[in-house]
Order: sequence, then C-alpha cells, then structure tokens
Amino acid sequence: MRVAFTAVPDSHLPPVDELLSIAVGALGGSERQGQITMVEAVQKAIDGEEHLAVQAGTGTGKSLAYLVPSIRHAMDSDTPVVISTATIALQRQLVDRDLPRLSEALAKELPHEPTYAILKGRRNYLCRYKATAGWPEEDEQDQLFDPREVSATGRMVQRIQEWAEETETGDRDELVPGVSEQAWRQFSVSAQECLGATRCPSGPECFAELARARAGEVDVVVTNHALLAIDAMGELPVLPEHEVVVVDEAHELVDRVTSVVTSELSEQSVTLAVRRVGRLIDQPIADQLLEAGEDLKALLTAAPPGRIDDMPQVLGLTLQLIRDTAWRCISAMGSRNADKDDPDKAGQRKAAFTALDEVHDTAVRMLEAYGHASEADRAEVVWLDAGSDRRPPSLRVAPLSVSGMLRDKLFGERTVVLTSATLALGGTFDGLAAQWGLGNGGKDWQGIDVGSPFDHPRAGILYVAKHLPQPGRDGLPQQYLDEITELIEAAGGRTLGLFSSMRAAKAATEALRDRLDVPLLCQGDDSTMLLVKQFAEDEPTCLFGTLSLWQGVDVPGPSLRLVIIDRVPFPRPDDPLTSARQRHVAAKGGNGFMSVAANHAALLLAQGVGRLLRSQDDKGVIAVLDPRLATARYSSFLLGSLPPFWRTTDPAVPRAALKRLSAEPA
Repeated sequence: MRVAFTAVPDSHLPPVDELLSIAVGALGGSERQGQITMVEAVQKAIDGEEHLAVQAGTGTGKSLAYLVPSIRHAMDSDTPVVISTATIALQRQLVDRDLPRLSEALAKELPHEPTYAILKGRRNYLCRYKATAGWPEEDEQDQLFDPREVSATGRMVQRIQEWAEETETGDRDELVPGVSEQAWRQFSVSAQECLGATRCPSGPECFAELARARAGEVDVVVTNHALLAIDAMGELPVLPEHEVVVVDEAHELVDRVTSVVTSELSEQSVTLAVRRVGRLIDQPIADQLLEAGEDLKALLTAAPPGRIDDMPQVLGLTLQLIRDTAWRCISAMGSRNADKDDPDKAGQRKAAFTALDEVHDTAVRMLEAYGHASEADRAEVVWLDAGSDRRPPSLRVAPLSVSGMLRDKLFGERTVVLTSATLALGGTFDGLAAQWGLGNGGKDWQGIDVGSPFDHPRAGILYVAKHLPQPGRDGLPQQYLDEITELIEAAGGRTLGLFSSMRAAKAATEALRDRLDVPLLCQGDDSTMLLVKQFAEDEPTCLFGTLSLWQGVDVPGPSLRLVIIDRVPFPRPDDPLTSARQRHVAAKGGNGFMSVAANHAALLLAQGVGRLLRSQDDKGVIAVLDPRLATARYSSFLLGSLPPFWRTTDPAVPRAALKRLSAEPA
C-alpha cells in the first residue's frame, strides 16, 4: 500500500534539512538530492508514525540521511532510536566513524551532544563468572580424536584468558585475531543460560549488563538484525524502550530473522544435554535420553539429505522418544529455582535446563510441522542437513514465512524505516514488502527510490553474453572460460569474478591461472579481508569468489574495472528452505518461482552488479555470462532490478571499452 505521510506540528528543534546542511558542511561534503529527499522522507515517516522503505544507491550518503532525523527524534522524544545492521562492518562504520563525526557536528545545534552505543547479543560478551567459576564443560567429542584441534583450541583459550584481564568491554569482536566458536563458548553464555544480574556473583561487573545499561542512556543504539528479532519476538526485552527502528542493509532482514528462528536437533545436541544434566538426576533417566540420541544418529547417518515432506514413521517415533525422555529429564530436575543461593550449582542447573528445553522444544516443533490438511496450511519445513567432516548430520526446522512474525512483533509495535541500495526488485518494493509482512492490515507504508549520484549509462556497460550456451550443472563450459579470458585480457586484469558456487570459482581459477598473465586470487587462498586488500592494492590482480564477495567488496578506483558474473544466482533447486517456500506460495495460488526464486536471484544479482561503481570516478563493465538474462521470460524482471547501465549483447563492445580504460593513465 502506498500512502501520503501525515504532517505533524514542527518541533522546537532545528528542522531536519537544516541539521543535514550543518552536518554535511562540517564533514566537508556536499549535499546530494537523493540524500535530501531521503532525510525528509525519514523525518515524515517518524512524525507520521508510518513505515518507510528507501532504496538509496551507493554514494547517496544514506547513513547520514537516516542518522540526522533519528538523532533529532531521540532528542525530541527523549527515547533512543535503534539502528539495526546485518554486518559487523557497517556497525563499526557507524560507531567508529559516522556517529562520532556527526555528534560533534550537531552538538551546538541540539540540547546536548548526541550519544550512542553498540549493543549485541549476550553470547558476544565475555561472561566474567563463567571465566572464573566451575561450569559445565563445552568440549566437542570429535576433538578427542584430533590432538591438533585440542592444541589450537587450548592456545585460543589462553589468549581469551589473557584478554579477559585487560578488556574494558568484553566484546568478542575486539579480540583480534579472532578465536573459534569452540574456544569462545567456554567464556560466554546465552540469555537462557545466564543466571541473571541479581543472582550472579559477577552481576555488577557483567559486560553484557553494562552494555545494556549504556544502551539505555544514549540517543542512538546500534545493533544487528538478529538481536532486533530476538528483542521483538522474545518475552523479555533486550533493547531499551524505543519507538523508532532504522533497518539498514534491509535486504538481509528476512534471512537473518529466519536464522534466529531456525532450530536444529542432532545426536550431538542430545548428548550435550545429557552431559549438562550430569549428576543432577538419576543416571537411568539420563541414559534413556542418551539412547534416544543414538537412535537419532543412526537414522540421520543412513537417510539422504534434503527436505522431509512426509515424516517417516521411524523418524516420528524417534522424535517422540526424544521429546518424552527429554521431558522426563526436565521433570526429574525439579524446581528451576533450586540452588539459587549457590551460584555454581545454579549455573549448572540453568545450563542443563537450557539444553534440555532446546532438545524437547525442537522435537515438539518438528512433530507439529506435519499433519496439516494441505500444503497451503503448512507453516514450517523440516530437512536433513548432511553436515560435513567436522559437523555431524542434523535435522533442522524453519518457518516457511517470517512475515507474520515481523508484522506483529516488529512493525506492529513501532515505526520502522528500512533502507538498502537494493530493495525495489523488478522496479517495485512489493516483493520484499510481502516478505516483511507490510501492507497486510498493519500500519501504512511507503516505498521510495531516491536514486543514485552515479550516471550509470555513462559510467558502466552491462554486457550479457547472449551467444553463450546456458549454464549447466557440469561445471563451466569451455566457452565460458574463453569468454572470461578475453574479457580479463582486455581489462588488463582488474577483475572481480563472482561465481554461483565455490566449486565454480575454484575451477575457473585453476583453469585460468596458466592462461592469464595477471595475478589471480581465489577466495579461500587466505582470509577474505586480506585477499580483498591485496586485490585493491595491486591493479592487475583479479579476485574470484562466491557469496560473501557478491555483497561485501568495496573497491573504488582503477583496481576494479570489470565484474564478471557466471550465472543468474538462482537458489539451488534442492535447497530445502527456498524450494519449500516456493511450493508453499504456489499452493496458496501465487507464483512460487517469481515470489521466491526470482526475487532471490534479483536481489543477489543487484548486489553483485553494485560492486562496480563505488565512487564518482569509477567506470567499467559488468559481464553476465548467462544468456538467460537476455532471453528468458523473467529477464525483464531481473533487468528491472538493476541500475540503468548501458546495455549490450555485442561481445566487441565491452572488450573495446575495457581496452580504452586499460590504456588510460592512472
């Protein structure tokens, strides 16, 4: 639904356009029309208590455009505004660069200098009590057979212990280089495991509680999509009371929320629950749960991976056994508040209850996923994940849609501004709005595209290799390798290769290293951060990779003149969740392919294409090798999701353009 915003009386504070002008001037920039449009729209949305989706291309200055009205509202209402991001990199940019500079610039215009803080989930903070007290062991069984793993984890544990003596925040992200999840778990607790600030001996010094306290006193709280979802959907609030949320990197909101509400069950999780119970209950009862976990392991090891549409009888009986034996263990544990005066024992009980609850509730949830009258009535999907060499097979369960949760829990309670460079898929916001649950009887909302400061038709060429064969499942055809070689040679290197799978990226790297005279890096050769740094600093270098490079690379300047995309990035046909969602939409009368697969492809394709122009002086070519972008019925939808580059299917055009760019002086 698209509506006009409701005007409200002006505040006693300076108008938002004046604050933006002051901020831009103080930061040494220049105002851009898209930024002005966005800042006014965000202010109207806040004033009118209506939701807003803003597509703002790279270079718009969208962070400033939502921070200025957010700060103004926080001052005017005396309530904080929550800014949620998908990535740590953007959180750090906001807290370390954007907010400090903006706060200083606006200090004289506002009642006080704006304040801000970052808040993460409890698992991200070191638990002082767990670091010093006896606590259930977190060892992994498979490490018992690999001394190298034990040794590496031991060194990480020692580093954490040394860091724990000096850290002022306890924030895991400040521990550089990072440590494994296995090592970190020995020093952190989940919200469910936490004893609580009043019962824990380290409560007054708790890093997580101190972070929450700081967040409750500032104007802007920066957090992540996962914690935003936990706060909105949990019984107890995690974030301070707030009226306005800004969701940056909003194209990732659905996936991040889905991850939060996805549960997993394996023999390993059952065994962990039994270990946590320890001697708190009679051994025969715990043994029953252990045996049920072993039955599950035998089933999962023998079964094929993938979506489970109909519950096999033997699996159903095993899940019932796990459910019932877990409940017997929970009942045998007695009161959850026992031993409350003994922190060590209380911590052990809390950890045991947490693990048992997770096993029991997940088994219940999986059993309840079946038995619906029709596919349209189904709410969740269960699938078998085959695991890996380091991770055993597991059962997973996830909702087919999170739109209802978001509509009721996030959008129903507060005003939400969603922004990204990629929101209007096929030229409309309707696809993502449906996934968010907007427009279904809730608050009114509006979607606007404020454009981009880049002159896309003059700065870049979108070349679709219409003459190539359609991509198959048997790796990259020889014609694709020849095309990549000729394009890279024309560009003199300077190429970011975005592939639909790591297998394709590695195969292309292996095949082309001997054919090219320029350095060729592949994701996985080193840390992604170091590879991107090397790529940016050495102009002839090429970098090939997969998903994280589609969205995470920001390399302005002459080091990036060519972006190659091997195929339209549709989800795998055998992906359990997306295939189930596609079928569910079709069962309810919709177009499952367009609503799920095409939306997914358009979103990722737009993100990949967005790697090319990162600054006003950037120029180059995007080469999509998949001819379906020019020939398929859905091609207009995909092309309508991309910036308006100059388009061609003539192979000579991009080669000539790249040679001209390569010849330009640096």
